Amino acid sequence: MKLTVFGATGGIGQEVVRQALDAGHQVTAVVRDPARLSVTGERLEVFRADLGDPAAVRPAVAGRDAVLSGLGARRRADAGVATRLTRTVLGAMEAEGVRRLLVVSAAPVGPRPRDAGLLDRAVLGVVSAVLKDIYADLRAMEAEVARSTTDWTVVRPPRLQDKPISGRYRTEIGGFPVKGRYVGRADVAHAMLAMTGDAGTLKQGVGVAY
Repeated sequence: MKLTVFGATGGIGQEVVRQALDAGHQVTAVVRDPARLSVTGERLEVFRADLGDPAAVRPAVAGRDAVLSGLGARRRADAGVATRLTRTVLGAMEAEGVRRLLVVSAAPVGPRPRDAGLLDRAVLGVVSAVLKDIYADLRAMEAEVARSTTDWTVVRPPRLQDKPISGRYRTEIGGFPVKGRYVGRADVAHAMLAMTGDAGTLKQGVGVAY
């Protein structure tokens, strides 16, 4: 497939690029600073852009089979960036008629896990309070995506870890895996690539966790 990755210098984004290349896909990585992208490959195109203008990134999505986005705030002070930048991505995709989109959100933005225990509810409450601005941004981003004409999937991981890919994660369409407290960035990337061709995830939020 021909894939475009936004947020390609982030933890999940770089894993998406790396794993997609390993799987034989052609990848366009959209970045602000190419020096921050450590992945290389013959089938990799690095597209430099600041995402301020949908027209400027249209060439990066034109003719692609799918767009995968790891865009989001790296710190609380950056809250708002996920919605703003994703709006640019949506504008470019809709102008080019590209339909498939997968974006990363977060577990607390989606429905509460089934049969969550007291500890899980307490931890979720604390985290949601501390990162409320970031989660408000992600909720607004999800709303923008849901209103779009794309065939979207929102991927919602819990606390992220830097671990090698295991493939032993769980997913739940429209919900969240019970007692799923952690997941590795590499496994989130793996799940996103697996969902790219999965019609069952279209216009759905999908929880992913160990």
